Amino acid sequence: MPVFAFRFASVLLLAIAAMAAPAAAQSYPQRVVRIVNPFPPGGSVDTMARILAQKLSESLGQQVIVENRAGAGGNVGAEAVAKSEPDGYTLLFTAPGPLVVNQTLFVNGLPYDPAKDFAPIALFGTAPIVLMVNPAVPAKNVKELIALAKKQPGKLNFASAGPGSTNHLSGELFKSMAKIDVVHVPYRGAGPAMNDLVGGHVQMFFDLLPVSIPQIKTGKVRALANAGAKRPSALPDLPTMAEQGLAGYDASSWYGFVAPARTPDAVVAKLADETQKILKQPDVIARIRELGAEPGTAFRADFAAFMRKEAEKWGEVIRVSGAKAE
Repeated sequence: MPVFAFRFASVLLLAIAAMAAPAAAQSYPQRVVRIVNPFPPGGSVDTMARILAQKLSESLGQQVIVENRAGAGGNVGAEAVAKSEPDGYTLLFTAPGPLVVNQTLFVNGLPYDPAKDFAPIALFGTAPIVLMVNPAVPAKNVKELIALAKKQPGKLNFASAGPGSTNHLSGELFKSMAKIDVVHVPYRGAGPAMNDLVGGHVQMFFDLLPVSIPQIKTGKVRALANAGAKRPSALPDLPTMAEQGLAGYDASSWYGFVAPARTPDAVVAKLADETQKILKQPDVIARIRELGAEPGTAFRADFAAFMRKEAEKWGEVIRVSGAKAE
């Protein structure tokens, strides 16, 4: 084939491909879309995933379902999505663990690469974390709690849902920034940890605001601070850790939406655009806030940058604390 003919054919193929991408996005989806939740049903991740799935079903004109594939701190479901066909029909909706925490936490490594095996779509929402103490603890604010811990090194305990969990790492970040000696007590889940906080068997607990509000409002625990960067709309009178002297402290959980890497860019863009529209709908905003969370505001490149910062922050906390999982 003459050189000019070869070049012409190459240009023609590129042009066809460029036209085909938007066409593929316009026709997507043509069958059921699965959103994998890598945690058990019934939790906050599951609730948020189903809000998104219902709204995407309406806007895309095709059924979007949630499939729970729990195990290994979210790694089982995340691996399944990472290794699935990158066609936009198998997606991942998850808490931070599989995307930014587990790569440092799991000493034997992961069967997927969080940074390379996923295409970021959206930060769907953020869930404030609140620092609570048992009412018997003689501290009414963070400064008093820090003073108490320094007066009694090694005497105060903080509960968690297990090594490497968000509430564990929030406690380790607090311990490091406040320069205090408090003891980590891991539980098998946040429920048992909260029960022992209420019972006075542990003194402190960082947990998601959505599941903590009932205990806070009934006085079974005392909320001292919001761990995030700003006060949550569900508890606007609760000051942040930063407002109480720990400048720069910022710990919150969140819900991320990603596709397998190499999913057509036009499909990822369509999913990001639809998710962004969904997060602006008044009923969705109201429902997310009713659950004690806030709608997400980062999409695609911005969400990727957000995850990089989160991975760096929590990776350092894990290394300093010595937390690990097999």
